[in-house]
Formats: sequence, C-alpha cells, structure tokens
Amino acid sequence: MSRILAITIRELRSYLRDRADLAFSLLLPIAIFALMYGAFSGQTLFHGTAYIVNDDPEGLYSLRLIERLSEKEGLEVSLLGSDVANTKLENSDILLAVYIPDGFSAQLGAGWPTEITFRQRGNGGLEGQIVASMVRSEADRISQEIQIQRQVQIALADNVVGRDQIETTVQRLMERERELPIVEVDDAILGGETSMVHQSLPGIITMFVLFAITMGSRVIVEERRKGTLERLLTTRLSVGELYMGKFLASTARGFLQTSILLSLAYMVFQLFTPLSFIMTLCLALVFSAAASTLALIIASVSRTDDQATWISVFFTMSTVMLGGTFFEIPLGSVLFTIGRASINTYANSAFKTMMSSGASLSDVTSELVVLAAVVVVGLVISRVLFRAVPGG
Repeated sequence: MSRILAITIRELRSYLRDRADLAFSLLLPIAIFALMYGAFSGQTLFHGTAYIVNDDPEGLYSLRLIERLSEKEGLEVSLLGSDVANTKLENSDILLAVYIPDGFSAQLGAGWPTEITFRQRGNGGLEGQIVASMVRSEADRISQEIQIQRQVQIALADNVVGRDQIETTVQRLMERERELPIVEVDDAILGGETSMVHQSLPGIITMFVLFAITMGSRVIVEERRKGTLERLLTTRLSVGELYMGKFLASTARGFLQTSILLSLAYMVFQLFTPLSFIMTLCLALVFSAAASTLALIIASVSRTDDQATWISVFFTMSTVMLGGTFFEIPLGSVLFTIGRASINTYANSAFKTMMSSGASLSDVTSELVVLAAVVVVGLVISRVLFRAVPGG
C-alpha cells in the first residue's frame, strides 16, 4: 500500500508543480463561468428587437400597438422605413420585419378587417418567431378591445351615452384588468429556484474535470513510450501497484479540482449548507473515480500521444453534448435515449439536484448507482487492458 501511495503522491506533486496544467484545470473553468455569469445573470429569458414599418403613423391603433410592444420586458422596438427594411431583409441584416399598412387604424375603427404583414428570411429565426408571436398577441388584444367597445355601443344605443365616453370607460376598464387581472397566474418552482448558476455550473465542473482527467491519459502513453513505466517495474513495484497508483492519483486530481470549484461556489453563491457541501464532495469523489477509469481505458488502447489526445477530446465533447451539459435534450428524442450512455448525464443531474435547497444523497441514489457501476466496470476493463510497456 505504501508503494501505491508513493506513486499517487508523486503524480499529485507533478500536477501541482505544473502551472499550465493548474491554470487549465482550475483558472480556466472559473474564468469561463465568470464570463457566462456576467453576460447572462440578471437578464430576462428573452431579449429581442421588433423591426416595424409603420405606414399608418397617425393612426390611433397603430400607435397603441407600438406603444404596448415597447412596454414588453425584453423587447425593443425599432421603427424602419419600408425601403430600409426591405434592404436589410435582402442583406439578411434582419430576419423579420412587421409591416403596418396605411389605413390600419381607420379600418379597425370602422369594423372592417385589416391585416399586419410579416416579411421574413426563411423561418425568421427563433427571435423572429417569438417577436411575431408577441405582435400577434397584442394585435389580437387590441382587436378584442375594439369588439368589446362596439358591443357596448350597440347595447347602449338607446341611452344618451356618447361614443367617446363609452370608449374611454371601456379603455380604462381594460387597462385596469391588465394591471390587476381577476385571474392571476402564480409560478410554483419545484426543487428550488433555477438560475444561471444552477444551470451552468454543474456542466462546467463536469466538463473540465472529465477533460482534464482524460487528457491525463496522454501522460501515461508518453511514459510508456519513453520507458518510464518499465523502469519503475525494475524496482519492487508490481504492475498492479503501478496501476492502482495511477488510478488513485487521477481520482485525487479530479477530486481536488472539483473540490476547489465547489468550494468557490459554496463561498460565492451560498449554494450549500455545510452538510450538503460534504455530501456533494462525496458525489464528486465518485464522479472523479468514474472519470479516472475511463482515462485509464483511453491510455491503455492508445499507442501514441496524439491518439490519446484525440480520443480524449472526442470522448469528452461527445459525452458533454449527449449529456445535455448546457442545453436541454427533448424527452423521448433519439439524442435523449443515446444520452443515457453518457456519464455527464448522471453527473450533471446529480450535481444540479445537490445544489437545490434541502437535497441529500438519497435524492441522487440512481445517479450514484450508475456512477459506481461505471467505476467497477471501468476498473475491471482498464486493469485488463493496462500495459506498462509497449506491446504488452
């Protein structure tokens, strides 16, 4: 056991002395998360621009439509001339423009049907589709208000009530309904509040830890090629002890990296209680062990340094994408089914759960079982394939 620990300590000292390795595994994920947090935190879920061509500039209802769109959170209104909008669409500077025709308000006021035109490139893009939906919603609301006013006027036709008074009263009641609706919608968030930290931090941690550990397989291949591992075997060290030393060193390295990132999240964002932080560290240890066995498999099947590097890059990127690290994979899709084979799927899910208020290890039992199974199977496969000298 002392020889295994000696190999482990030697590997950790080499890791801690390598400033470039430390910068990649610690400073880079911190810097990337800080940029993402600074860029997206505090912003609304949607932010877009509605490009509008208003050929009815003096119309009551066209101005009302533009005013209400301007009041929407996350939506900016940009008024363009018809020629400018057409040119921007042709050059793909914008993907969707809204055209309000001349006489729009007059026709609405007279009860005649009218239309708003959407000109778009392709499908208008995701932002354009959302903007178009907002415009339709507000246009329908204005149309409903006009119909209500007309119905009230018909009902009061025999009374001495002026049209202006009816319109003003109905408009005031509609405004009050928008500000204080009779039916309110209450959003109930289950499992704690979802924020930029909860969404991105687990993915950043798992991605960089997995990438750093698997890239460590290149070092083992290099040591095998240069004969370093063979020279170690000329001592009283056995192949099994050398293997376990490499495994424990890789696990300790991943655990150290994860612990530092989680500690910063604990201090800066107050995501954990002292007890949940300790339980999350236990989860990080299991994840690091699972990633270490995968790195040893990569080191065993790779014959050159370049092979180990590219296999590590491909493996990490594929598991990150299939694991839904930074985006949700639709339930029941093909990618969702394939993603069940990704270690990141279970690690990300477990870390997100542990970052929720009141979570415990019992809430991530299934994820822990899968990660533990990866450790066991990975240890068996990597030990069978492990080679200390080229060729066997």
